[in-house]
Amino acid sequence: MTKSFLELLNGVDVILASGSPRRKAFLEELGIPFQVQTHEVDESYPPTLKGADIARYIVDQKLKPFEAKKSEKQLIIAADTVVWKAPYCLGKPKDAKEALSMLKQLSGATHEVITAVGILYQGRSHVFYESSKVVFKALSEEMIQHYIQIAQPFDKAGAYGIQEWIGWVGVERIEGSYTNIVGLPTAALVDHLTRVLTLQED
Repeated sequence: MTKSFLELLNGVDVILASGSPRRKAFLEELGIPFQVQTHEVDESYPPTLKGADIARYIVDQKLKPFEAKKSEKQLIIAADTVVWKAPYCLGKPKDAKEALSMLKQLSGATHEVITAVGILYQGRSHVFYESSKVVFKALSEEMIQHYIQIAQPFDKAGAYGIQEWIGWVGVERIEGSYTNIVGLPTAALVDHLTRVLTLQED
């Protein structure tokens, strides 16, 4: 009988290498027992990288502090989400002025949200990514200012959370995984966890 991903996780110590409350909530909803353990990581990247390669590079940096640890039971999950509005990667805004600038770029346009996920288990790392498209209607400056004031979206790539007010009033449609846009592609994560853990059993 094929084991479920939760059965495969029996005896595995899952570490979420992220302080994101949204990623934490997703793992809780999936029923995965885990602990949070984070390290300070330089999230800068080579300027030649674009799109998914940026997210993958940063995830590799987030996994590095765990690579020296030899625990056979530990499974590390790291993730990074970027907003790609070609030819620019929109990171986390440092202040309200930068958030306003980012949201003006996204207004009335389509952009990509890319989340790369890294799984480190028994000395092997496995990195994948998911990409979703988000289409915003035209946003007035008043709408953008209101959102920045009520949400303070300075911890979010692209200066917005789709699960917040701006998503309810401003997003016309999405293509792809919704949870990926929030910060963790849960369906893909389950598939890749199952693959990684099944390979270890063979």
